[in-house]
Amino acid sequence: MNNLVAVFVDVADFYQTFLPAWEKPLISSGIKQRNKACLLSVREVMTRVIAFHQ
Repeated sequence: MNNLVAVFVDVADFYQTFLPAWEKPLISSGIKQRNKACLLSVREVMTRVIAFHQ
């Protein structure tokens, strides 16, 4: 279980810097994007994908 927490922390740290840089060109391009709320955050989904592949 400790490994899963460590993976989640690493993914969360990555997305803190990645998401603003990724969203910046989307906002400036004028293209409308759906931002529908979902049950799981991107961090949670990526943690599950990484854990599955480990």
